[in-house]
Amino acid sequence: MAKEKEFVKEITPQSEDFSRWYIDTITKADLMDYSPVRGCIVFKPDGYELWEAITRELDRRFKETGHRNAYFPLFIPESFFEKEKEHVEGFNPELPWVTEVGGEKLEERLAIRPTSETIIGYMYSQWIQSYRDLPLLINQWANVVRWEKRTLPFLRTSEFLWQEGHTAHATAEEAEAETRQMLDVYTDFVENELSIPVIRGQKTPSEKFPGAVATFSIEAMMKDGKAIQAGTSHYLGDNFARSFEIKFLDRDNERKYVYTTSWGMSTRIIGALIMVHGDDRGLQLPPRIAPTQVIIIPIGPAKTRERVLLATDEVYAQLKAAGIRVRVDAREDLSPGWKFNEYEMRGIPLRLELGPRDLDANQAVLVRRDTGEKETVSLDDLAQRVPVLLSEIQQSMYDRALAFRVERSEPVSDIAQLHEVVRTKRGFALAGWCGDRACEAKIKEETGATSRNIPFDPPQTLSTCVSCGKAAAHTVWFARAY
Repeated sequence: MAKEKEFVKEITPQSEDFSRWYIDTITKADLMDYSPVRGCIVFKPDGYELWEAITRELDRRFKETGHRNAYFPLFIPESFFEKEKEHVEGFNPELPWVTEVGGEKLEERLAIRPTSETIIGYMYSQWIQSYRDLPLLINQWANVVRWEKRTLPFLRTSEFLWQEGHTAHATAEEAEAETRQMLDVYTDFVENELSIPVIRGQKTPSEKFPGAVATFSIEAMMKDGKAIQAGTSHYLGDNFARSFEIKFLDRDNERKYVYTTSWGMSTRIIGALIMVHGDDRGLQLPPRIAPTQVIIIPIGPAKTRERVLLATDEVYAQLKAAGIRVRVDAREDLSPGWKFNEYEMRGIPLRLELGPRDLDANQAVLVRRDTGEKETVSLDDLAQRVPVLLSEIQQSMYDRALAFRVERSEPVSDIAQLHEVVRTKRGFALAGWCGDRACEAKIKEETGATSRNIPFDPPQTLSTCVSCGKAAAHTVWFARAY
């Protein structure tokens, strides 16, 4: 028992130090390790399996909406960035450059990819000639590098993994529809697979993607009340098309510029998943994304071990055949209590306990990670009951996260009130904004909060600017953010 308690004590309580809790959790759960290169991490198998599950579900959705995968070079010529001034200015502080190879200076510096609009824009100018080549719908799974000054594993690292979609269209209307469609795809994935409720909306001009006409985002609240931008979709208009001369011959036999979009989601979503659902015992993984949905732990004295293990194999096969991602921990050198503790910390949604007394009664004990509730189920009914329980856990985790966000979100009428909500109460503040960048900057300077987005469906519309008191042009969510 002492060993089990010690195991949990190694995770700092969230109320004591949320940042320390986060680091303790991801290291104890064996998701990552620190690289010798500053700001970079190594994905260990448990962490990479989460990314694989995320890529699998997103990739399916992308392909269902007509997108295909391709891959573009990691190195981008400096001249490409110079063609889109706003774009390069937005990324310049984080750009690492390759300047020499084998001791010889390169004729032109090469940027290590921070994002791929420029290299893809150039390739599209070679590929697109006619309206018959449109729309061009391509996604890339890749790594990118942004030399961050302050880093935090998964959430903000110098190198990270992501997907970036890049599409080209004949009309602005088609491109705008694509931008909204992909935001819907992200919303569906994050809410239904990760059980994370999000706020959908448009970024303010100062927060939009460099070079974009408009940026749309989904924002999620972490358990410390801070925000994470979970996904973005950008309408680029014809800005990049003009910079890279991406033209096509239209049906009316005229040369026209295409309209482009880009959209992306990165490994920071793993950090969001941990911070939204985790508790003082460690991870909580939603069943749909969990690499292991059920862990079976055989229990009982040595003399009954062979009988219990035979039954365990049968239960494993039964659940596997039902499409459940299931594992067995039959290690003899660790107590059942230690294993219970370990798998709670690793966030596996459902634990199945099976011992000699259970076999005598033709039953097993199921324990939910989200609530700790135990349920006794007939061995004959496991294949039917387990999927139902997993579905209930998935919904319960979403409902709990939504209730938490609603409880920590409120409208405000002045900066002092906004400061109290985001700093003291640690939540989201809904405020009116006149549209002046100076007011937005003042809010950030005085409270540390940034505009998250202008929501499509605000819970209420506010009429005066929280900063200057003039008429509000927009109702905006503000929060401190990662």
